[in-house]
Amino acid sequence: MDMVSDSYHPHLADLVKSGQVSQARLDEAVRDVLRVKFALGLFEDPFADESREIKGALPTERVEAARLSAERSFVLLKNSVAGSRPILPLTNESGTIALIGPFVDDARNMLGPWAGRGRPEDVVTLKTALEQRVGADKIRFAKGGELQTASDAEIQKAIETAKQADVVLLALGEEADTQSGEAASRAYLNLPGRQEELLEKVAATGKPVVLLLFSGRPLTLPWAFEHVPAIVAAWFPGIQAGPALVRVLFGDVPPSGKLVVSWPRTIGQIPVYYNALNTGRPPENTDLTHPPRDSLEKYLSRYIDEQNSPQFPFGFGLSYSSLEYSRTHVDSVKLSASDNAIHATASASVKNTGNRGVDEIVQVYIRLTGTSMEEPVRKLVGFKRISLAPGESQTVSFPLGAEAFSLWDMQNKLRVEPSHVQLWISPDSSRGLPAELEIVE
Repeated sequence: MDMVSDSYHPHLADLVKSGQVSQARLDEAVRDVLRVKFALGLFEDPFADESREIKGALPTERVEAARLSAERSFVLLKNSVAGSRPILPLTNESGTIALIGPFVDDARNMLGPWAGRGRPEDVVTLKTALEQRVGADKIRFAKGGELQTASDAEIQKAIETAKQADVVLLALGEEADTQSGEAASRAYLNLPGRQEELLEKVAATGKPVVLLLFSGRPLTLPWAFEHVPAIVAAWFPGIQAGPALVRVLFGDVPPSGKLVVSWPRTIGQIPVYYNALNTGRPPENTDLTHPPRDSLEKYLSRYIDEQNSPQFPFGFGLSYSSLEYSRTHVDSVKLSASDNAIHATASASVKNTGNRGVDEIVQVYIRLTGTSMEEPVRKLVGFKRISLAPGESQTVSFPLGAEAFSLWDMQNKLRVEPSHVQLWISPDSSRGLPAELEIVE
């Protein structure tokens, strides 16, 4: 099968006639395709059921599924204390809310770059959902300009709108169709147009600001991560963008999303990823928060003008509560590589030490050293979603079999090798206290 190269149609017949491609090879390739089509049942039922096309309002269960998916995708990146409590979640006593930014009432961009049959008319925007929640009389709205352009007057109106409110929701990001997805590589991962200027000037009003980032990738925003008190990665959340955001912002449901990428501090760090191979000059415990002061600090695998660590690590995501992870425990300290049923169970206790319920994605990472092939310093081998009430603790266990301990060797075979193993059960790829075990012959 050929997607878009158009190689088969103009060339394959001539190649078969000339003998460069044998008839037997062509027949076998066709059989491979037909086997899949038979397995899919396309010969018994080759046509789509046109009656299933949704032409009117979406069924309730699909709308609810879209909202749940969006709620679980949001990643709370920052939530600083303002006064006596963190800015988020908002409450009915939060007062007047300023809605500012080009994404506040933008239905099309909520669908993302691969919308399929997604329809803007099915989208409930943040502005609509928030007005339904608190009433239009508590909302102050200013677009602040378009994604790529903004006038001085539009920015000034946004500043004045922020001054009239008790808290500001600032919805910024990159355009779904032209700046994200396929064929949309960007040389600069900042906020397009004058959005950075809008952000800094609104923040300068001194009002508590919640930055909502709509994008298909992490954006490098060092000023925002230092100065803006609350930040949510909202991505492109779909038709239920508004209701999902409102429910999470007001704490009806806890934020539970985790980053599936490492979030870079700056473009110069890219590519940055958690599961890197070890380096020849690992910095280990060297303080990388300042430039090197001598040759011992310089001649390491490091940046001289930035930290090595990402802005936020793979797997990161805050909640509205606080969590405490115990040290990881493993039930076996020695395993045999020759055991076809190799197995160990890693476990740790997770406690909700705050005063709000949480949904947490507990993750387990592994590192193998002493193997024939270099392995990552950490790699994710499992995760579980748990719910904890305030003060509740739960022991989370991960049964790990051969798949978790295997690697691809020089002969490209997947196998378990003798090695030293470290296991972390943690809230992200940068934390946790490991358990250790040995895999012997």
